[in-house]
Amino acid sequence: MNTSARNVFRGKIVAVHSGAVNDEVELAVEGGPSIVASITQVSTKKLGLKPGVEAMALIKASFVLLVEDAENYLLSTRNQFPGTIGKVTPGAVNAEVVVDLPGGTSIASIVTMGSVEKMGLKPGKKITAVAKASQVILAVPK
Repeated sequence: MNTSARNVFRGKIVAVHSGAVNDEVELAVEGGPSIVASITQVSTKKLGLKPGVEAMALIKASFVLLVEDAENYLLSTRNQFPGTIGKVTPGAVNAEVVVDLPGGTSIASIVTMGSVEKMGLKPGKKITAVAKASQVILAVPK
């Protein structure tokens, strides 16, 4: 599948928790972190999501925020990916920051150049990438 989403994680569904309107779906990623998506029950049924189903999680880089010292805070974001900055690609206004995660995967974030400077974002720095479950899109093969 070709997609403009910078972050694509492949894995298997390990849990589906139904709510009144939305379902919380957990995807175990091979060699990486688990990812939680909050999607409508209609989408869960349409995609046939249940434990064991192969799926992909897509997260736009602009939806990924970077947090320093996240271990010192309780965050409401379900998806928290502690890692080390592997690469910073600066632009005129924004920069792409790639965070290397344990297990060999990575996640990209788009941040302002002001944030790069203010936070001292550079390769080797420990950082946590976070993404809300509602910003995760799930896809399954036909």
